[in-house]
Amino acid sequence: MKTSTTVLITALGLAGALAASGANAAPNWAASPAKPVALFYPGQSSWEWALTTADHPGADKFKGGKNCFQCHDGDEKNMGALMASGKKNEPSPIPGKPGSLDAKVQFSHDADTLYVRLTFAEGAQPNAHQDPTYATKVTMILNGGGVPEANRAGCWGSCHDDSAGMASAGGSARTMYLGKTRAALSRSGGGDALKPAAALDQLKGSGYQLEYWQAHLNPGAAAVASNGVIFDKRTETKPTLVSAQASNAGGTWTVVLSRKLNAPGAIPLVAGRHYTVGFAIHSGHAAKRFHYVSFERSLVLDQGAADFVAK
Repeated sequence: MKTSTTVLITALGLAGALAASGANAAPNWAASPAKPVALFYPGQSSWEWALTTADHPGADKFKGGKNCFQCHDGDEKNMGALMASGKKNEPSPIPGKPGSLDAKVQFSHDADTLYVRLTFAEGAQPNAHQDPTYATKVTMILNGGGVPEANRAGCWGSCHDDSAGMASAGGSARTMYLGKTRAALSRSGGGDALKPAAALDQLKGSGYQLEYWQAHLNPGAAAVASNGVIFDKRTETKPTLVSAQASNAGGTWTVVLSRKLNAPGAIPLVAGRHYTVGFAIHSGHAAKRFHYVSFERSLVLDQGAADFVAK
C-alpha cells in the first residue's frame, strides 16, 4: 500500500491570513468551484513565432481577432507532447518529460485578500538538473487589463524570441519583458534598446505591466513565496507581497497563493474589474522556459462573465 504523506506549509504569515475569524476567515472555496486548466510544454514557441504566418498557421487568425485559448482549447496535450518530444520548437528536449499537466484551479477572496488554489499531480518527472534548489515552482501571472497582448495571449505577451534559452537568445540571460518597452521589435525580438524614460513612465502609468505570484516547493519543506513585475524585464519585489501555502499528498500538490487586494505598488484587485491570468509550473528541477504553461483565462471578483469568478 502506497503511503501518503501530507505536509502543511505556511510562508510569510499565511496562517494568520487563514485564521477563521472576522475579515480574515478561511477562503470559501465552495462558493467558487474548481475548474480544469491544462498546462502544456511550449518549447521555443515565442510571441514573435506565434505572430509569424510562415511559422505558425494560426497567426492570421490571431491577427484577425481570435485569442490563443479560443483556437487551441483542447489542443494542449497534443501540442505539449509534440514539443516535449523535440519534434517541434524544441532543440534540447528533456528525455522522458511528459508533455502536459492537468490542474484544477479556483479563486476566492475575503474582505482584504485574494486567494488562488491549484491542485495537480506532476507524474513521473525526470530530473532536469536546471534548478538545484527547488523541485517545483508554481506561478500565476496577473494582468490588470493594461497589457493588450496578455489580454489575448496570457504569458505569451512577455515571452520573446531573444529571451534566455529561446531561439534568438544567442546566449543572452535576458528575462521576460513586454514588447512596447522596446525601441523596436523584429521577428527575433526587441533586444536591449529601450524606449526613452518618459515613454516608459507613460506606459507604466497606463497600467502596462504584469505581476507574477510564485511558490517555490520541495516536498517536506516550507514553501517559499515570491512575486514581482514584468515590464522592461522581470523584477522581483522585496519584501514579497505574496504568501504561499502548500501540501503534498500521495504525489498531488495543493498550492495556495494569496495577496492583499490593495497591496502597495501592486495591481489593485477590485470587484467587477476584469483581469487576465495565466499559470506556469516548473517540475523536475526545471528552470526558465522548460516549464508547463496555460493559455489565458479571465478572472473577475464577485460577479461577472469570466472563466473564474472569485467569491
